[in-house]
Amino acid sequence: MKRATVPHRYKPVIIVHGIFDGPQQFQNLSRFIKKVHPGTEVTVIDLYDDLLSLQPLWKQVPDFRQSFNSIMKNAPDGVHLLCFSQGGLICRALLSTTSNHNVHTFISLSSPLAGQYGDTDYLQKVFHKTLKKNVHFICYNKFGQKVSICDYWNDPHQRRSYLRNNIFLPLLNGERPHRDMKAWRENFLQIKKLVLVGGPDDGVITPWQSSHFGFYNSSENVVEMQNQEFYLNDAFGLKTLDQRGDVVACVHSGVKHTTWHSNFTVFRNCMEKWLT
Repeated sequence: MKRATVPHRYKPVIIVHGIFDGPQQFQNLSRFIKKVHPGTEVTVIDLYDDLLSLQPLWKQVPDFRQSFNSIMKNAPDGVHLLCFSQGGLICRALLSTTSNHNVHTFISLSSPLAGQYGDTDYLQKVFHKTLKKNVHFICYNKFGQKVSICDYWNDPHQRRSYLRNNIFLPLLNGERPHRDMKAWRENFLQIKKLVLVGGPDDGVITPWQSSHFGFYNSSENVVEMQNQEFYLNDAFGLKTLDQRGDVVACVHSGVKHTTWHSNFTVFRNCMEKWLT
């Protein structure tokens, strides 16, 4: 008698949108996942959509955690986390501040992981007619830190002010010591795989290498991930993850920022194999 084949059960996928986005923008990506991995439960968290995405990130994180935890507790075999743009930073904060999470793969899709410093359309939407060299006047104070983009604005010419006044990214990257560093590092290292997706034609993430943890020095030359201080110091576990062989970099040219999540080629080349 022939035994029935038990269908493969794929881990649930949790998607976190970016700035000025919401679930509607991720319908194609959800379809891609379900097409190649039938039966996958895909959830795009419906919080802080569109203009509400400008709320401070430390305000957003606890609300995203509630949704995140409710999905995780019903997935004993683990979940995958797929996070776009600003959402990648929200997901990093979730992973760092949540103990005993069961995230298997964290895919960061064109996210400013090492910060943002560029004159882009997105900047003009938030701070009309403000040049990048002047944004630090707006961002690096207690009022500016109530706008999400300021939480990861990283002016390479204002390093001291960034470290002193930015209350989000320097803590997340371990660039400013704090009492929870050890716990956050241990939490982050619970993931099994970190997949970094980005490319030179993005047009928004500046420098684009920030999507792979590279960033400008004070001369605006890009310093790659392995030479960043937070990597060398293993401040939040990135070096350990890399030495484990669990950091995957996927570079795609010809992709604009708002099309990453609807590009099937990017999905097949950079995401599909990690979402089983």
